[in-house]
Amino acid sequence: MLRIKRDDKVIVIAGKDKGKTGKVIKVVTAKNQVVVENVNLVKKAVKKSDQYPTGGFIDVERPVHISNVMLADGKTNKPARFKANVLKDGSKVRISKKSGETI
Repeated sequence: MLRIKRDDKVIVIAGKDKGKTGKVIKVVTAKNQVVVENVNLVKKAVKKSDQYPTGGFIDVERPVHISNVMLADGKTNKPARFKANVLKDGSKVRISKKSGETI
């Protein structure tokens, strides 16, 4: 079960970008990977087009394995584990184990 969702704030805990934080842009469920804003940037050559009139090189975010990121705690902005609880109205929420705050 993938517990990290789009628009979550995550912290990279392993790899070349260790310590960086960012928002999850996309979750690739087939490969257990996530694309995080401003993390794992690579240079990509692009031809001239309407979108890139000069062509050249651009920075593109590439996927990172989901095991290399953790959710950021809302209060402390540090990596935190979390648990899932079911509220009385039947909805599921994720709760940080460090601070007890809903993610």
